[in-house]
Amino acid sequence: MALRKKKKGSQPETVAVSQTGKNNHPFYLVGSYFPSAAAEASLYKSLREAVPIIDAAIYKLIRLLGKFSVSTGNKRIDKELSIFLDNVSVGGTRMGINAFLATFFEQLLTYGTAVGEMIISGGTLSHLYNADLKSVSLSHGKSPVEIIVSADNGMGRFEPVRYPQLILTCVHNPEPGNIYGTSILKGLPFVSDILLKIYNTIGVNWERVGNIRYAVTYKPQNDALDKAYAKERAMTVASEWSKAMDGNGPVKDFVAVGDVSIKAIGADNQILDSEIPVRQMLEQIVAKMGIPPFLLGLSWSSTERMSYQQADILTSEIDAYRRELTPIIRKICLMWLRLNGYDCDAEIIWESVTLQDITELAKSELYTAQAEKIYWETAGEKKLDT
Repeated sequence: MALRKKKKGSQPETVAVSQTGKNNHPFYLVGSYFPSAAAEASLYKSLREAVPIIDAAIYKLIRLLGKFSVSTGNKRIDKELSIFLDNVSVGGTRMGINAFLATFFEQLLTYGTAVGEMIISGGTLSHLYNADLKSVSLSHGKSPVEIIVSADNGMGRFEPVRYPQLILTCVHNPEPGNIYGTSILKGLPFVSDILLKIYNTIGVNWERVGNIRYAVTYKPQNDALDKAYAKERAMTVASEWSKAMDGNGPVKDFVAVGDVSIKAIGADNQILDSEIPVRQMLEQIVAKMGIPPFLLGLSWSSTERMSYQQADILTSEIDAYRRELTPIIRKICLMWLRLNGYDCDAEIIWESVTLQDITELAKSELYTAQAEKIYWETAGEKKLDT
C-alpha cells in the first residue's frame, strides 16, 4: 500500500515503534516489571534464574531453617510420630517432612504463598503433596477471614476443593485486604534489571575486546597504475590477511607492499569500571534477602563484631520464618494423631539457631554464670550485714 503524502502545513505524522523487538538480555520479564501490576510467578522464577545470588540466598535460608522435634507428652507416641515424619512420602523419591518443608518454604519465599495437601489413604495419612500455585486459587469466603481454596478441574475452571481441612496454606506478609502473601523478592526486579544490563554490557564489551577485530587499510599511491589496480590489490591484501589470521592453521606472518595500515578496532576505548555500580546493586539485593554478605561469598570489608551482629539479625529472621511454618507442621501432626486415635496435643520444638562459634558461645555462657554467681554472693553478703 502506498504511503500517503503529507499535505502542506499539516502536522508531522507519528511513527509507531515496535515493542516486540529484541531485548538487551534474555531475561526480559525482569525488565518489563511494573510495580502496580500483580506479581506473576514467572517473573520471580525468571529473577532467580537471572541473578544467581538471589537463588543462592533462598537456598541458604532453607538450609538455615534447621530441624525440629515434636513432643506430645508421651514418649511412645513421640517415637511413632517421629517415625512417621521421617518416612512420610512426599512425592517421587523424596521422603520425610523435611523434604516437604523445603519445597513449601521455597515456594513461600519466592511467591509469598505456599499451598500443600495432606493425602489420606486407607484411613491413614500417607502422603504430603506440594501444590503448584498455577493449579490452585485462593478467594475470600462469606467472611473476610474465611479462605476458600479452589483447584483446577482440568478444563480451565477452578472449583472449591471437597476437603478443605486437608489443605495446608501459608502466606508471607500479606498486604491488608489481600489474600495472597508478599514475595521476599518484591522490589528486586528493578534493581536486578540494572544489574543484568551491566553484566550483559560487560559480556558484549569483552567479546569485542577479547576477540580483537582489525581494520586493514590499503592506500594506493599517486601513480596511475596503482590507482587502476587498487581494488584488486585490496582484495589480495584482504585474502592474505584472512589466511594469516586463521586460527585453525599454523601461525603465519603477513607481508604487504605499499601503504598498508593495521589498527585494532576499539583499542582506544576504555571499559567502564563496573565494581562500584555492581556492588551498589548487590547491596540492595543482600539487604532485601536478609542474608549476611559473607554467607554468600561476598568478601566486603567488615569487622568481626559486625559479622556477629549480622549473624544475630539472621537468627531473628529464621525465628520469624519458623513461627510461620510452625502451624503447618502442627496441623500435620494433629491430623496424624487423630487418625491414629490419639487425642493429645503436639508441641513443635525447634533446634536453637546459632551462627556463632562454639567457643564464643561457651565463653558467653561462662560469663553469664560468673555474673549470676557474683550477683548472688553480693546479695548474700548484704543480707548478712543487715
